Parts: sequence; structure tokens; C-alpha cells
Amino acid sequence: MFLDEILQSVDDRVARLLSVQSYLLDEAEAMPPVRSLANALTDGVTTPAVIAECKHRSPSKGWFTEHYDPVSQASRYQEMGASAISVLTEPHFFAGELVHLQAVRSHVGLPVLRKDFVRHEVQLFEARAAGADAALLIVRIIDDEARLKNLVQTATAIGLETIVEVHAAHEVLQAVAAGAKIIGINNRDLDTFDTRLEFSQEMAELMPPNVVKISESGIGRTADVTWLGDIGFAAVLVGESLMRGASILEALPRGRNR
Repeated sequence: MFLDEILQSVDDRVARLLSVQSYLLDEAEAMPPVRSLANALTDGVTTPAVIAECKHRSPSKGWFTEHYDPVSQASRYQEMGASAISVLTEPHFFAGELVHLQAVRSHVGLPVLRKDFVRHEVQLFEARAAGADAALLIVRIIDDEARLKNLVQTATAIGLETIVEVHAAHEVLQAVAAGAKIIGINNRDLDTFDTRLEFSQEMAELMPPNVVKISESGIGRTADVTWLGDIGFAAVLVGESLMRGASILEALPRGRNR
């Protein structure tokens, strides 16, 4: 199963990072303030806002492009009206690298999200030290309410924003209890990798109104983006369809009131 293999690889990476945890924390705390992801997603310039993703491959869909240039990709997203950039940094299954995030962060003026499988606070220190403005926290792979809350609080303490990602109704409740300000609803089942866009609507009904809601995965058409905006989503995270050349960003409605 993909997820079990990914998490074993992540735990191996964490074990190696622990030897430099103090150094990474010092580097993280020395970083200048982040570009606020929450502000970028709720400024009303594009509704809903788009977090455009840079990724080379996925374990379920294979390679998205032969020649991967995350800086060029992110720069193009920025020119086309994206509100933020997501960069895959998982190396073994998604062919990502932290240097991709560093390079993107230095070449675009948008908030940059580290998208990886975060299970330990040292990964948050690593993300902030590399220049990330936000990091993804996946409830499913943390699976402990106290630990999830601690990760949200740790990120906040070092100035890092978070998207807390959910895949089930009980995870929505865990995310809210952990103090999540931004919640991402992933329409992709982590076991089968199948997607169902209506899942976002079902989960959104469980969220308090002050949470910034994001829909993730399975968003391939401008009509999908428009529909999600109409039902109250502040933003969408789009990766595969943009990497394959979809024109979602070019057709976004600008400045429409939510």
C-alpha cells in the first residue's frame, strides 16, 4: 500500500533529521516573517483563490513532465494569477526535493507551501529554515489529537502557517479541536487514490464559518473551481491538471465577492 511505504520512508528521514534538530530550530527562528498564506487566500482578488502545485510525479499517476523545472512552473503560475504555490518535497515517491522549494521561494513573490508528509516537529523546523511560508499537516498520518495540536502550536511558535488536511468527518473535528485556521479537504482516498469532488461539500458542512476552507485533489476543470467557490470555498489546491497543461488559472473569475 502506497501510504505505508511512504510513511516508512518519512520516518527514516525524520530519524536522520533529529541529529540536527537544534540547528534547524535556530535557523527557523532566525527567518524573516512569512508571506501569509491565509491572507493570500482571502484577499478577494481571485475567487476562489488557487494554490498551484509544482510536482514531478505521483505514485499513482506517474511522471507529469519529462523536464521538471519548478521555478519556471511557479513563475508561470504567478503570472497566470495563482495566489500561492505548493511545492512537493517528498523525494522517493514524488521525486521532490527541499531545494525545489528554496528555489521557488526565492523567485516568486507568493506564499509557498511545503507539501510533504509531516509527522514530527523537526520537519516543521526544516520547512521554515528552508523558507516555507506554510506546511501541510495530514491528520490521517498523525492520528493523535494531542500530537496534531502540538504540531499546529509548534508551527505557530516559529511563525509557520499550516494547512491541516482531512480525509474523513472525524478528522474535521480533530482539525478544529487542534486549532486549525486553514483546513484542506482532500477529495482523494489515501488508500485507493480515487477522487470524489462532492466529498468537499459534505465535509465543509461540518466546519465552523471562521475556518479558511480549501478543496484539494480531483479539480480538473474551471467549472469545478467555480462550483467550489459558489459553495463557500476560499481556495482550491490544484496540481495534476495544471502540470498537464490545463487552463484553469487563465479562466478564473477575478474579484467576485464571496
